[in-house]
Amino acid sequence: MAPWRRLDKVMLLIMNAGFVFYIMHLLQDLRKGRSDSLVVNPRSLNQENTVFERLDHLDWRIYNLSKSVEQFYEQIKQIKYDHQPQSNSKTEVHQAGNAKEEKKSVHRLLFPDSFLFKRWGVDLTEEEQTVAQNLFLKYGYNVYLSDRLPLDRLIKDTRSPSCQRKTYPQDLPTLSVVLIFMNEALSIILRAITSIINRTPPHLLKEIILVDDYSSYDDLKGPLEAQIKSYNAKHPGLLKIIRHQKREGLTQARISGWEASTADVVAILDAHIEVNTAWSPSIMGILVAHREFLGEIGVLDGGMHIYGGENVELGLRAWQCGGKIEVLPCSRIAHLERAHKPYLPDLSMSMRRNALRVAEVWMDDYKYMVYLAWNLPVENPGIDFGDVSSRKELRKKLNCKGFDWYIKNVYPNLAVLPNIVAYGTMRNTLKEDICIDQGPVPGNTPIMYVCHAYSPQHIFYHSTGEIYVGGLRAQLNRVDRCLTDPGSGDLPVLEQCDTAVNRGLNLYWDFKQGSAVINRNTRRCLEITGDSQSSYRLVMQTCSGQRWNIQHTLKAWGKTKDLEQKTQHSKH
Repeated sequence: MAPWRRLDKVMLLIMNAGFVFYIMHLLQDLRKGRSDSLVVNPRSLNQENTVFERLDHLDWRIYNLSKSVEQFYEQIKQIKYDHQPQSNSKTEVHQAGNAKEEKKSVHRLLFPDSFLFKRWGVDLTEEEQTVAQNLFLKYGYNVYLSDRLPLDRLIKDTRSPSCQRKTYPQDLPTLSVVLIFMNEALSIILRAITSIINRTPPHLLKEIILVDDYSSYDDLKGPLEAQIKSYNAKHPGLLKIIRHQKREGLTQARISGWEASTADVVAILDAHIEVNTAWSPSIMGILVAHREFLGEIGVLDGGMHIYGGENVELGLRAWQCGGKIEVLPCSRIAHLERAHKPYLPDLSMSMRRNALRVAEVWMDDYKYMVYLAWNLPVENPGIDFGDVSSRKELRKKLNCKGFDWYIKNVYPNLAVLPNIVAYGTMRNTLKEDICIDQGPVPGNTPIMYVCHAYSPQHIFYHSTGEIYVGGLRAQLNRVDRCLTDPGSGDLPVLEQCDTAVNRGLNLYWDFKQGSAVINRNTRRCLEITGDSQSSYRLVMQTCSGQRWNIQHTLKAWGKTKDLEQKTQHSKH
């Protein structure tokens, strides 16, 4: 055994023996009623040898002993380091590395496909992995880690240096903070509250209002109430809680919070946030507004369901009705994005419904763009978006501007695409269970794929002849991709539409519903060919009479006079 290791063991034995002897000595002193000691207690001592006094002496002695032990241990470490021989031997280094690896436990990864364990959790035991995964499925974020982090913790100031040098006046409007939750993890809510209290000037923070949209988890009832009492014991009257008696959705929860607020300014936040130094938020799920002005322009649209679209609706309404939205680059709030929303696995229906409410009230003749984006028929979309008459009356009462003004003055980057006459999935009559698809990305070769009607299969045909393939960007700085015929080979090619125009590529097509798709320059047809009974390719070739249909039409496109006459004759 190396001499420094023997020294280490000897010192440890001496330290343990000394500790036992010292405690025995103290207990003997206590039993004898002695108050004198080699260790001087700096606190004033009474002359009476009461039990409390002797206990006080014992407490102080143990404290001094612990400090002595710490110093003693540091000396041992220094002696060990001074006597440890230095070696350049690769073998010893390798052995040391192996020793470290032996200490580190290696566990089988139980959930290799889980989003939770992509960049975290390699050191967890299998039992801990199971607990963490179950919490992740329940909440949609890493509650296992959250429950083990301190509520009051130091976090990095993520502002830019210029923002960190910025100063703010003391005399600012008072603030009400509204936190919305439904079946959130308790530790997440408490960390949000703690960060708000710690990082908001107390003379500005008037209240924190919790709005519970009918949570069902037990720890959000009694245990949360107990935590609220604890906060209010330190900060009297700061926290309030409102509980819905039925599930009313995100928008109504925010309205409830606004109605209960009393400060000059109201901040309406999700509960899964943590504020940073000098925060003032303005992102999705997080907004701050002058409380009275927000009320004047109608707060939020209470007719919206569950989730989605309320931020867009408020944004349009604020601009069109005399307000404005400011982006604050010096504001920093951590917003926890769920990997999935456990309270509603499929949000698409409520989001579509809410989007249509926005379009019908605020977008005037441009509302068709929302229908295009969601791949819905403009007439009879099959979605009941509810009664919007009160919101239209509000717009009229406030004398709000039109959407055309909004495009020109607020969002000039929006491409309105007025020439689209047909859109949606596109199928060949020879094989109607497969659709044109943009194909692998990155890549520029469209394919035929089993129809699923998501954005990679959205096709947009223009009256001017272009065919856009893939999700609609509709922004001047984000270019859509156009279908082109390269003129040689048998494969069509997707090119950025502006590039295709500038380079004079073959991007214009003749097409009518239920007929061939013919390139105007090459006169070749877009068709499908079967490599086998189950595999089809999208090809450019000499026209063979294949026919195509597209899902939705606009502006009576495809309805020729001949078709109208035939329809009238059939009625007679």
